[in-house]
Amino acid sequence: MPSDTNPYGGVFGGWLMGQMALGAGALASRVGKGRAVVVSATDFAFPGAMAVGDELSVYCEVAATGRTSLTVAAEGIARERNGEATTKVCSGTFKFVLLDDDNKPRAVAEAALTAND
Repeated sequence: MPSDTNPYGGVFGGWLMGQMALGAGALASRVGKGRAVVVSATDFAFPGAMAVGDELSVYCEVAATGRTSLTVAAEGIARERNGEATTKVCSGTFKFVLLDDDNKPRAVAEAALTAND
């Protein structure tokens, strides 16, 4: 939407970061089998421009696993509104911590055990 643009008319980087965080969070929750909260975000790059009306696809993969954390790499690809041309417009890394019902960190292994039930 126009309210999501920078002063030059391109899509604001903060909006792109938010969309990547949503995609990364969905993957972390699915892999972690429960609540996952973002604790850091790093390595952002915006190699291409995205125009209002373009379609954004966010692709994510688990890049690393810690004792209670998952690191997710995300990238955004824009497809022009009325065509098939695509451009990589953003990338970044998010770290998530898995939480139990008491909002305490829980081991990633516990999530894997739940997946086998």
